[in-house]
Amino acid sequence: MSAFFDRQPSQRRPERVDDLLGNELMSRIGQLDLVSRKIFSGKIQGERRSKRRGQSVEFADFRPYVHGDDLRFIDWNIFGRLDRLFLKIFLEEEDLSLMVAIDTSASMDWGDPNKLHYAQRLAMALGYIGLVNHNRVTLAAFGGEGGLQLLPNLRGRRKTAEMGRWLLNLRGGGANTFEESMKQLALSRQGRGVMLVVSDFLFKDGYEKGLRYVAGRGYDLWCLQTLAPQEIDPAAHGLAGDWRLTDAEDRDEAEVTASPGLIDQYRANLGGWCANLRDFAVRRSIMHLVVDTQTEVDTLLLEYIRRRGLLR
Repeated sequence: MSAFFDRQPSQRRPERVDDLLGNELMSRIGQLDLVSRKIFSGKIQGERRSKRRGQSVEFADFRPYVHGDDLRFIDWNIFGRLDRLFLKIFLEEEDLSLMVAIDTSASMDWGDPNKLHYAQRLAMALGYIGLVNHNRVTLAAFGGEGGLQLLPNLRGRRKTAEMGRWLLNLRGGGANTFEESMKQLALSRQGRGVMLVVSDFLFKDGYEKGLRYVAGRGYDLWCLQTLAPQEIDPAAHGLAGDWRLTDAEDRDEAEVTASPGLIDQYRANLGGWCANLRDFAVRRSIMHLVVDTQTEVDTLLLEYIRRRGLLR
């Protein structure tokens, strides 16, 4: 659903682990930890402190209420004073898993900044946060020529380089297999925790069936809808006049005249697609966030994702 433009990208493909996670970004996110919006009862005792309701819980902090939180943990005294909803957070030693699933289909290997390269950097940063906090980290790649790829059950900071090398080897290409990939990931789940799907979600066959496989299966599910600025505002990035547009995945072609009226219709269609995904997510307690690849990864993590309650 994306067109190829004859232009040089402003950022090169990441070739080294440092290209994915430099020292500056590492220092900025090294003190963050994952927080699940849901109360999970893990099957095994872990090496981290995570939310769990039990007999030996320890009060830790408050955070703002977000849609989907358990109403039993709202502090009504604070609500009475401030007229705002806050949740009590309790800590107990428990295992938490993190899965980051990256769309590597052809439509993701496009844009400036490139969507796939952005997804690799974002997955590296999230995975690093999980590793330094002794979470069990699994990375998955779907939609590429080789089908579903997995790097399972990493734990500890020493696995950072292995995770980086795996991400660097990912290449975009192939038609998407979203539904089948999500089915396989749901069947392979180990433990409970957080799952983030990093994709443009521009699937001709839709995203609904795929997300149903992983929603409510022990995952606190996030959809990070990653779009290039050329997709968000094509008129501001040179799409004007007569064009032959080529679908990145099935190679369908269409000749169009990019008039102001047509671009307005495109914006409306894209906005409707994103709004439908957001509504689908809200109804199933899935967090949805549209991510412009011009957004710096540290800004996304520290300002947007942390504000939504995934990180603290």
